[in-house]
Amino acid sequence: MEPPSGTPLTVVMVCLTVATGILDAVSFLALGQVFTATQTGNLLFLGFGIAGQGGLPVLTTVISLGSFVLGAGIGARMESMLAARERQWFPVGLTVEAALLLSAAAAAWEPGPVPGLPPGRRGLVIGLMAVAMGMRNVTAMRAAPPDLTTTVETRAMTALVSASPLGRDTRLGYGSHAAGRRLLSIASMFAGALLGAGLLALGTRPTPVLLLVAVFVAATAFLVPGLARRRHPTEE
Repeated sequence: MEPPSGTPLTVVMVCLTVATGILDAVSFLALGQVFTATQTGNLLFLGFGIAGQGGLPVLTTVISLGSFVLGAGIGARMESMLAARERQWFPVGLTVEAALLLSAAAAAWEPGPVPGLPPGRRGLVIGLMAVAMGMRNVTAMRAAPPDLTTTVETRAMTALVSASPLGRDTRLGYGSHAAGRRLLSIASMFAGALLGAGLLALGTRPTPVLLLVAVFVAATAFLVPGLARRRHPTEE
């Protein structure tokens, strides 16, 4: 009932990291200087905004932080309950995430020729995306893939440098084969951000970008049980 391990899990988590980069590009660039996955940035933005510096929004940042916490709570309760009943919690978590992103895409729909959501709907889109990312963090932490949290790259960057010939820290993996995985993690986040920003720069509105990510996450959830069965071919 566990998620796949080894290379299959690494591939899944790298793909989800790309999705995170796309989502944060949409939230920051199209919804107004707020992250929905990278909550460390939101904590800083909230402090700056309360201090009245940088012109950063306070309300939407609070919405994102609160929704993320709600999503983490829901995800932890749901996935631990499924695990206790020996159900496949990993694909279910991804499926619920995809459904939330699909709802965010619907809420972000703009029928008119002039782009721009009213504040209420913008807050709803941010909230739905942040709930999805809160759940994603629980899913990633429960799966516990090394160096692949799918939403935070600071640790991967630190570990990559520390375990390189520059750092030579054996406790952090110097002499091991972890460097490739850490590079993949960092590169996938960058690639997602670049792809998301590029789509927006081409004039793509948030709805089709969110829809693309939702479909991608749903497809990943559909494939995961097969990968897990391939790992345990004799278990039924």
